[in-house]
Amino acid sequence: MSRDARWKTLLELLVERGRLEVGEAAAELAVSAATIRRDFDRLAEQQMLVRTRGGAVVHGVSYELPLRYKTARRAPEKQRIAEAVARLVAPGEAVGLTGGTTTTEVARALAVRADLATGSPALTVVTNALNIANELAVRPQFKIVVTGGVARAQSYELVGPLADGVLGQITLDVAVLGVVGFDVAHGTAAHDEAEAAVDRLLCERAERVVVAADSSKLGRRAFARICGTELVDTLVTDAAADRETVRRFEEAGVRVLTV
Repeated sequence: MSRDARWKTLLELLVERGRLEVGEAAAELAVSAATIRRDFDRLAEQQMLVRTRGGAVVHGVSYELPLRYKTARRAPEKQRIAEAVARLVAPGEAVGLTGGTTTTEVARALAVRADLATGSPALTVVTNALNIANELAVRPQFKIVVTGGVARAQSYELVGPLADGVLGQITLDVAVLGVVGFDVAHGTAAHDEAEAAVDRLLCERAERVVVAADSSKLGRRAFARICGTELVDTLVTDAAADRETVRRFEEAGVRVLTV
């Protein structure tokens, strides 16, 4: 495993667990304890974690892993979710995409759909995610609209009041949300309040709202609320989702697709 791959995996494990011991991490990654100690030291220098005696911890409960460090962990689930979400979009529709790893996969799934290979436009995509806009801009059959705003280094998303000028003038057929957490009682959420505000505007401008979230996000809460559960039409998640949680979403009026 390369150093870059180790660092990405270590950071994701830290976000999931909050704390990692050197021995635990060494066993998980099948490398020596000395290698993990060096990795922890280098990541601490970059302020990506806090070094402790015998291990490392995240900076706090609101810690957000920058997108560039996110790995392909749960990649098969995210790709299946993305393909299912892409199938919910009809040719010619206007689609809003928030930032995130799962919504990036949705963009890629839309890009390779045979029935979206031609059109004027085949699809209109409105996004505040610079990486998604960059990937789709090479598709001449897609009309790409990028919101204004200030770029967040963590997620490549544009945030702030400059986005209001664009989003206040458009309507969408569907908004696809990538979320940090989705809880029946508390709704969808993100780590950052500015990011959540732009996502909320996308929801308000859309005829229907689709949440694309793997099962690890369900039942979780995060700092900044995006929208209530009552505004979500469809949740697309993976087959590992807890059945009771799925039932609660369905009782709240959300259509749940598991893939």
